[in-house]
Amino acid sequence: MRSPLLDLPGAVAADAPDADVAAHYGDLFAEQRALVKGEAVVDRSNREIIRISGADRLKWLNDLTSQKLDTLAPGEWTQTLDLDLQGRVLHHMKLVDDGAAVLAHVEPGTSASLIDYLDRMRFMLRVEVSRVDDLVVLSGATEDFLVPRAELADHLGKPLAGLWAYEALRIERHEPRLGLDTDHKTIPHELGWIGQAVHLTKGCYRGQETVARVHNLGHPPRRLVFLHLDGSVDTLPPHGAPVVFDGQEIGVVGSAARHHELGPIALAVVKRSVPVDATLLAGGVAASQEVIVPQDAGRNVTIDPAMRRRIR
Repeated sequence: MRSPLLDLPGAVAADAPDADVAAHYGDLFAEQRALVKGEAVVDRSNREIIRISGADRLKWLNDLTSQKLDTLAPGEWTQTLDLDLQGRVLHHMKLVDDGAAVLAHVEPGTSASLIDYLDRMRFMLRVEVSRVDDLVVLSGATEDFLVPRAELADHLGKPLAGLWAYEALRIERHEPRLGLDTDHKTIPHELGWIGQAVHLTKGCYRGQETVARVHNLGHPPRRLVFLHLDGSVDTLPPHGAPVVFDGQEIGVVGSAARHHELGPIALAVVKRSVPVDATLLAGGVAASQEVIVPQDAGRNVTIDPAMRRRIR
């Protein structure tokens, strides 16, 4: 649903999947600075919202997704993942419980498949799942707000920052975004979602065996990195551009943005074995790495040498 804030003078629509909201309102860096200072909000009304009500909602979501939710306090925001049987990420939810229902917002175009899965898992439990169209997401630099859609127009005369400002700060915080920094093979360890969106000791859920196996016995095959891009190049590497090291393609660019202090920056997913101090080419642009997911992520079980001998 197209945001009315796109009708503001100077508003420029973002690219898909965010074409229904503004990328900026005419001054990208001023908008970033205002957002950091808490003087502006970002219209993210293209995010899709679902509502999960009923007495069993928290325990039910706890059993289905990766985060511990059965003890979630009203008003406390958190995030969780829906994984497939192989532990690959299908949906990423940011959610809050208001005391009567859980309200979760997800990427544009993903709510229908999530609702379909949740509906099939209700069985005889006291839960109801529905799409919410009368609420929208507004964001500060680090927090989200759910407000009535009818109140969006009230922000026409208030300080606003476009989505490009929000994305630059998100990349600076090393926060991956589903669909931009993920693909059909992504597992949580690769993006640093362990802890943030995955609880390691809460019990079983779909995909939990893969999470536990990688955490205890293996390493993820890829790792998320933060890239400082060569500022002398006029263009940003596009989403999906190859990341190259020593003449070999070793990953892809996810999100890229221009930061008001750091200059051009990006997130990329690369092979775990790539040296952490290597200079890379991201879409042909020279880039230095900042480690987000270390090369030795996972393999947290220590086997006693005496026990290892017995196993042999």
